[in-house]
Amino acid sequence: MGVTPEEYPPPVDETGEFIAEPTDPDDERIEVGLAVVGGGPAGLACAARTMQLLEAEPELAERLGEVPVAVIEKGKACGAHTLSGANLNPSSMRELFPDLDPSEWPFSYGEVTKDAVYLLTKKAALPLKPMPPNFRNHGNYGISVAKLSRFLAERAEEMGAYILTETVADKLLVSDRIVRGVRSGDRGRDREGEPLGNFEPGSDVIAKATVLAEGTLGHLTTAARRKFDLDGALPVRWELGVKEVWEVPKPLDRVIHTMGWPLRKRAKWNEFGGSFIYPMGEDKLCIGMVVGLDYTDATLSCHDLLQELKTHPFVRKLLDGGKRVAWGAKTIPSGGYWSMPRSLAVPGMVMAGDAANMVNVPTLKGVHYAMHAGSYAAETIVEALKADPDSVNFDAYHQRVHDSVIGKDLYESRNMRQPFSKGFFVGGAAASAMTITKGNFPAGKWKYEPDTEIAMHDGGAAKRYPEADNELTFNKLDSVFLSGNATRDDAPNHVRVQKHVPRVLAQTWVSLCPAQVYEIPDDQAGNGATEVDVNVTPSNCVQCGAINAKGGRLTMPEGGDGPLYQEL
Repeated sequence: MGVTPEEYPPPVDETGEFIAEPTDPDDERIEVGLAVVGGGPAGLACAARTMQLLEAEPELAERLGEVPVAVIEKGKACGAHTLSGANLNPSSMRELFPDLDPSEWPFSYGEVTKDAVYLLTKKAALPLKPMPPNFRNHGNYGISVAKLSRFLAERAEEMGAYILTETVADKLLVSDRIVRGVRSGDRGRDREGEPLGNFEPGSDVIAKATVLAEGTLGHLTTAARRKFDLDGALPVRWELGVKEVWEVPKPLDRVIHTMGWPLRKRAKWNEFGGSFIYPMGEDKLCIGMVVGLDYTDATLSCHDLLQELKTHPFVRKLLDGGKRVAWGAKTIPSGGYWSMPRSLAVPGMVMAGDAANMVNVPTLKGVHYAMHAGSYAAETIVEALKADPDSVNFDAYHQRVHDSVIGKDLYESRNMRQPFSKGFFVGGAAASAMTITKGNFPAGKWKYEPDTEIAMHDGGAAKRYPEADNELTFNKLDSVFLSGNATRDDAPNHVRVQKHVPRVLAQTWVSLCPAQVYEIPDDQAGNGATEVDVNVTPSNCVQCGAINAKGGRLTMPEGGDGPLYQEL
């Protein structure tokens, strides 16, 4: 029968721990106009757009106080935790900064002029012609999302927004069912949670409007969905992406996607995903592997699948003579339209970007939707506060999103992910029909099981993974070092899992995690027991969030902990 992760839920009280009323005295609270949680594309687009609008609204700007917009970012810098492919649809940048030519974008590697899709077997790479239309990237721009976030942060700051990095939004402040802001996390506690000599308590950040733009697996967004009963028509689901940047002697002249090997095609494995290889200027390329987290094999590892992918003759040739210079991992929301919150606004608060599942999985696009959503949030909030300075009603945002390119595109791809549970070929045929008919055939709402309800078995995927040679293939610990991760060894544990579980679930966590956070103790690894202990090393964590899909819960560590992505 296997073991389903939902049978062993994490020791977390979503609303009890992460929802609270304001507690600081009035004179100790931090008062801001907009509190934007997350320094990624959605949050920073919201901050920049708000400041643009306030230039024409001096009275409203004055009412919002000395800090009209505060962006609360848990990483060491904006972009530190931001990871994506990525090919950017330029529509959001052109709307936000119409006077800025793409040639001036410091985060861009140029316009995509060539692309290709290959079906991989173990030894061959078969080009797909004609190319599936959802993979076409002509007119998009290859970018670094980490660099995009830094650029947006600089622009927002220049316009008057405040960027609070190394600051965790630990709790959502709610009173009378109205979101009043967030509480920042404590700093300087030891592993047991006791204050150290440098301890600093968190503070209540009180805002006229709160924007949750936390990215995938948003910590407070998850709690808000429970508190306000916001779950969509179908459950949230995720994919995991592991990505490397390589310096190479020969420039790559096209965007490449692959499907097939090293993933298995049979329905019983439910291995959905593929790879991407994108040019990054004259001397670099990025290569990544993405896997849906509804797979069934407890030994499947996305990190090791990427290492295996690099041994393919077609891929190895692209990397010959090169050197790996960066590595990272992150989840991607893949539920699409049906998994979006049933409302994107509650009194005092809106949600934007990956936190609200605004990702189009068939086209591998989400960054421009996040930026559009951040801009729509800014416009809705400014309009509401201009009409009524005490307004907490931002409901117009929900319809604004659904009437936009976000709602239109996601609705057309609303059922494209689900058919792949029937296997690679059936799924591909159904997805092609949906692409041609813009989602109208096959019609309806195709249901699916949440990732946590998928029964896990030992399916033997790990038997074929290559050993690390430190030239082409690498192990997990060396990769974590390359991410710039600097989490304190004595910091409190921010990863919540049960510590004694069936072996197959423990193995799922060990294999799943790209950063080697989970281990089965050596004395139990081969003793044949059906249940084992799980050791957790939270300082390895790069906050990818994949554990949430398989029975755990990633909560927020101390501000500034985690990776420091530069190129990714």
